[in-house]
Amino acid sequence: MTSTESESSSVLLRGVRPYGEGEPVDLLVADGRIAALDTAVDAGRAEVVDATGLVALPGFVDLHTHLREPGREDAETIDTGSASAALGGYTAVFAMANTDPVADNAVLVEHVWRRGREVGLVDVHPVGAVTVGLAGERLAELGGMARSAARVRMFSDDGVCVDDPLLMRRALEYSSALGAVIAQHAEEPRLTVGAQAHEGERAALLGLAGWPAAAEESIVARDCLLAHRTGGRLHVCHVSTAGTVEVLRWAAGPLAALPSQAPGGRPGRVSAEVTPHHLLLTDERLTTYDPVNKVNPPLRTEADTLALRAALADGVIDCVATDHAPHAPQDKDCEWAAARPGMLGLETALSVVVETMVNTGLLDWRGVARVMSERPAELVGLPDHGRPIAVGEPASLVLIDPAAHWTVRGAESASLADNTPFEGMRLPARVVATMLRGRFTARDGKVLRWIDSC
Repeated sequence: MTSTESESSSVLLRGVRPYGEGEPVDLLVADGRIAALDTAVDAGRAEVVDATGLVALPGFVDLHTHLREPGREDAETIDTGSASAALGGYTAVFAMANTDPVADNAVLVEHVWRRGREVGLVDVHPVGAVTVGLAGERLAELGGMARSAARVRMFSDDGVCVDDPLLMRRALEYSSALGAVIAQHAEEPRLTVGAQAHEGERAALLGLAGWPAAAEESIVARDCLLAHRTGGRLHVCHVSTAGTVEVLRWAAGPLAALPSQAPGGRPGRVSAEVTPHHLLLTDERLTTYDPVNKVNPPLRTEADTLALRAALADGVIDCVATDHAPHAPQDKDCEWAAARPGMLGLETALSVVVETMVNTGLLDWRGVARVMSERPAELVGLPDHGRPIAVGEPASLVLIDPAAHWTVRGAESASLADNTPFEGMRLPARVVATMLRGRFTARDGKVLRWIDSC
């Protein structure tokens, strides 16, 4: 992507294709918004960027990111995680609460929020814990976090399940009153004691304790019922099984038709996400015992993977979320049983979605915008993200080269960690540039740092 520099902060993207549709157009950005969208737009004093062959989409929104700060800055920081997000096309990320100390109060979530603003590469929205210390014993200060400067929109104990049904019911009731979302890591802990891999033929052959699909599906079914009865808002994290897809279909159909006990009879709302690694990888990769393939929930079977793809395409699963989980070397470069679960995801997410969803004909570029930008922004009420590419809208955009191919190298990631399961894979499509409110945050593989003074 080449450019002609000028003194102006406005930018003209020459010859870009919004959503990959129609003939190329010129897109003028000024004062943080899209000022013109037409053919042969006069550049004036704007910087002219040759965007020939590039696709423009709304900047991506990740509802599930682990930035590790505070507490594990040896694995990731808000700075390095934000850089990785910008390179991956993201303009907003939601940072999970399982830090050290846990983000279970207004002071901690405001710290994360302010650090995100100081870095200024993406909008960092902290996720508050559902229970104090993620211990699952009593609710955290949900109201205080929602009313804090961080304005927390999502609560989750991700990494552990809120397995107490009474606590989960209370959390969903609060979510209804606060206009917030409860994001559940669905795992019945009594079914996964010692679990190391998906329960099935592969785990049996490798001598690894099994993580049964029912451990996820049973919690999702329970929580869909609780959300329906309370009027709360449930978001199911990292869906991984074909059975969970069917539970979600039931929640959107037969269950939704039943009377609700919520105030006014209004039933709750249920949404769900899928990770890129669960769309592409299966438990066949475990044969080498390489801990880079260890994740929670585990990689499942090909049948599960195909069901997840179909569910994302038809809207049963709402969006893609990375579950970006960086780890320090000592937590991954060890034997399988001792390794921490988790994988990098921010810089590879687009390419994996293109490989599994676009190249298979399940989604077009507008569909990619729906599952990676528009729908996640809608679920958490972000007014300035996931917006249409139209005159007057915020210029938070990602430019993609759909014809590119690249080879994944974890050591080249902006993340402090290198635990990518896609190491050495040749993947399609690549982010060329990311723009947040009219300013480039990443361009041609480089992070462009700036401070948001507003």
